[in-house]
Amino acid sequence: MGLSFSPEYRIPSPFIDRLRHHNLSEHGRRHKMEFDPSLLLLLSNLLQLQTYLDPTSDPTSPSPPPSLASPSSFPLLFFALASAISSSLLSSSSPSPSFIPNSLSPLSSDPIYSLDPATRDARFRSLFGLSFSLFNSLLNSLLPHSPFPLHIPPDRALSLALSRLSRGVSSRLLSRTVSLPPSLISRCTHSLTRLLSTTLYSQFVKPLPPSSSSSSSRYTPLPNLIGSIISSPVRLRLAAPDSTLLSPNRPFPSVLLQAVADHRRVFIDACVRAPGSVDPASHLRESSLYQRASSGKLLTEPIVNLHGQKIRPYLAGDSSFPLLPFLLTPFSSSPASSSASHPSYETFDTALIKYRAESIEPAIALLKGRWKILRNLNVGLDHAAQTIMACVVLHNMCQLAKEPEDDGKYLWRDPPETLQPAYSLDSEWSMYNVAESVREALAEDLYDR
Repeated sequence: MGLSFSPEYRIPSPFIDRLRHHNLSEHGRRHKMEFDPSLLLLLSNLLQLQTYLDPTSDPTSPSPPPSLASPSSFPLLFFALASAISSSLLSSSSPSPSFIPNSLSPLSSDPIYSLDPATRDARFRSLFGLSFSLFNSLLNSLLPHSPFPLHIPPDRALSLALSRLSRGVSSRLLSRTVSLPPSLISRCTHSLTRLLSTTLYSQFVKPLPPSSSSSSSRYTPLPNLIGSIISSPVRLRLAAPDSTLLSPNRPFPSVLLQAVADHRRVFIDACVRAPGSVDPASHLRESSLYQRASSGKLLTEPIVNLHGQKIRPYLAGDSSFPLLPFLLTPFSSSPASSSASHPSYETFDTALIKYRAESIEPAIALLKGRWKILRNLNVGLDHAAQTIMACVVLHNMCQLAKEPEDDGKYLWRDPPETLQPAYSLDSEWSMYNVAESVREALAEDLYDR
């Protein structure tokens, strides 16, 4: 089939630059120094002592004893003041590894390891989003790349990052639970998401081999349908979002995840290249999937010959995507077809919509259900795409390992949106005409069966 995908994520730099100043200023406000009340009392007493020692500061004060009034006592006084401030700042800063030995001990020393296998797996899924065996498999894949800070046991660092991704909590909130500094948790999270979205991406997000198009026929009556595509918004937690991250279709800032999944609910392509204000069709045209498929370098074989019409592998889309030879949409989404409804059109639409409902829609629901951070992404905009792609990889690991879906427990449904109908560009008219012929042939064949 000539498929070859690579990790594709990029939020255009203007969107990042406009928000970076905001994020840094917010970070500064969040990390204001908080002095201990005892320190404030000490400072007050020292200031009163200074007034007592310095005759020029208060002419009515009695003369201090000669030993205290001596200029040589002032360096000692200010040394004491500096020591008090330094002590307070050190106590409020990130503790050293030796300061918190229990929190930085290997995870293998935790009592969770002594549980029976079934209980241990359930506990691991609850805390980290993965079973015990899958956790260890991921850890072994990461170890050759030395992903985490050296003074942290790798299994402990991985558990911190997965806790944040699976539970959706911020570094600051998680730090209160594990008694570790937020900056350390953020470092672990960024290290994990960077490796997952780059080095490990190609191991777990793989296109289907050519033979798989025949196996998909067990799940759909439409020949050569290999997957379905969706544009899913990922909500961002930003206090003052840039206007480019906003869409009239949703009341929150977001970036777009374009994803393709097959009948296994496994992602075979993912792309994060646009802010929330961009429509799905424009996002598609910016992706390597579109550029390579439209130039004949992707989704080209095997070819199915249907009553003289050659049909290449294709994806199932909705009305927010343009009609293309490699991306078919329902007849009901085409203005020219909706006015002249035909039973074969309805049959085709039903089959296409059913396949989407059994592939990409539950795949996205599972993705955001297992990795709750995607429901309200609490990372900086410059780490947003990386985090989303990392969760895509983790989702595929779960699906390929046949992690339980727990009868809908992990499913998350985004609020419904009104789809923006897509229209073909002038440069796409030749592809549109071919796609119309392909769709007609598929509809007639399906209706005649």
